[in-house]
Amino acid sequence: LYDNKTFTFGPNYIIPKPLDPRVLMYVAPAVAKAAMESGVAQAPIKNFKAYKEKLEALNSFSRGFIRASINRMKAFRRSSKKGVPKIIFPEGHSTKILRALNSLKKEKIMEPILLGYKEVIQEKIKELELEEIQDITIHRPVEHKNYNKYVQMLYEKRKRKGVMLSEAERLAASPFYFSALALEAGDVQGLVSGATQNYADCIKPLLQVLGAKKGEVVAGFNMLLIRNKVLFFADTTVNIDPTSEQLAQIAINCADTALHSYRVKPKIAMLSYSNFTGKKGNPKKMQEATQIVQRLRPDLTIDGEMQADTALNPDIVQRIFSFCHIKDGANILIFPNLDSGNIAYKLVQQLGEGEVLGPLLLGLKKPAHVLQRTCTVNDAINTIILTTLQAQQFMAQEAKE
Repeated sequence: LYDNKTFTFGPNYIIPKPLDPRVLMYVAPAVAKAAMESGVAQAPIKNFKAYKEKLEALNSFSRGFIRASINRMKAFRRSSKKGVPKIIFPEGHSTKILRALNSLKKEKIMEPILLGYKEVIQEKIKELELEEIQDITIHRPVEHKNYNKYVQMLYEKRKRKGVMLSEAERLAASPFYFSALALEAGDVQGLVSGATQNYADCIKPLLQVLGAKKGEVVAGFNMLLIRNKVLFFADTTVNIDPTSEQLAQIAINCADTALHSYRVKPKIAMLSYSNFTGKKGNPKKMQEATQIVQRLRPDLTIDGEMQADTALNPDIVQRIFSFCHIKDGANILIFPNLDSGNIAYKLVQQLGEGEVLGPLLLGLKKPAHVLQRTCTVNDAINTIILTTLQAQQFMAQEAKE
């Protein structure tokens, strides 16, 4: 739309274009309010906040999905009386991150912390006219009060992996390692990186500092929102050629995330290029992974190996594979390797057949996610919100324990 150009109010953009998505969110409520004040409104609006949220959901299925997540966080905070999570951003100079945080400030769902040179970031905020975040917290790692503590933490974690104290000092000065150490220490509750740095460099500190939960596999997943349905794709970013055991754990982690974080009842399809033969190669690997999940978690609905059309089309199952455990379409698609998973989600994203959220990470000990460098501001907003939701859930779980 409009060649994907982002419009900002100024001398060259005063009257909004008719399909600017902000028209629905700001002009429509203003017109409705004016109609009520003038007495011409036939159906006065009693709750403008609820009305605006309903309009946001009309923008797209993903906006409604994200708004529901925000409302869940606010409801939990009201009922639990707990503070908001602190979310740290190692790329404090990123325009995408700054614009995303400016848009989210009024939601009051988290406390953002930026890393970088304070003067540089403040000047950028001023240049971009981001009035909502002028007082945002900014730290430079080497000047932070916890820098020496984090150096020692990193040294203790990595000293038997070739990291000397001097190397720990150098690494802890990096915003990416510093933010991971702050999360590991419990000084923040969530982390978002990747807006300017490549994915591999961003995930490396997370794996080395946080690591995987006991018995779990770190993997990437995306959510595809299409025709009022949510699909989960995994692994899309981390494991190049996972074993059947790793695939089984990824499937279990993804199912638990779908159910507990997003309230989606999981139906798992283990994908390959054949249907229920499992003779050799990837088909055999996916069938073995299916059997492992069935043994470990008999409560989960899972089947495979199967082709993608079989997984998603109930008519194919009914006509040809009536023995399949998934009768009305899978909502979790586990791919045999990173090639297929990454290609699939990016094809869907670029062809515009649905709205894609993520990638997000599974299996880490604490909430941390890595954006793609090609992400938009809206992608960053969505990832920050979903990270905050996970951080809030993690805080609640810690309080129970």
